[in-house]
Amino acid sequence: MRVCILYASSGNENKSLRAIVSALSEGISTQGHDVEMFDMRLEGQKVVSYYDYIIVGTEAAGFWGGKIPSIVPSFLKQAGTVSGKRCMAFITKGGLRKQKTLGALMKTMEAEGMYLKTSDVVSKPDYARIIGKRLHIDANKK
Repeated sequence: MRVCILYASSGNENKSLRAIVSALSEGISTQGHDVEMFDMRLEGQKVVSYYDYIIVGTEAAGFWGGKIPSIVPSFLKQAGTVSGKRCMAFITKGGLRKQKTLGALMKTMEAEGMYLKTSDVVSKPDYARIIGKRLHIDANKK
């Protein structure tokens, strides 16, 4: 299956977010899926309609948390038909109120009609790799 990982940092490029995305990609690849990663800040007009599974990751927009970078909702609105796509949401550890930030990301994805299968707070690349290996992407898996 074709998997797309979309990620956006809250400011300048975040190397820890990029490392987590790469580790998640490696874990998913071990299941035999084709994985592509896109920085939402650099790929503004990317259409992701033809992917079978979409993963969206970001970090809190600010120290206090509870908000996601504004690029995420605007990117998803212009990303083609994402309604009904199975997906995962994750945020990296950072700022306060991590669960509120994750909730904001999930609400944004659900507003676009995306079908959330799972969500998580991912703080380290090793944990991201484990998630990627265990993530149920195939339609046949439960």
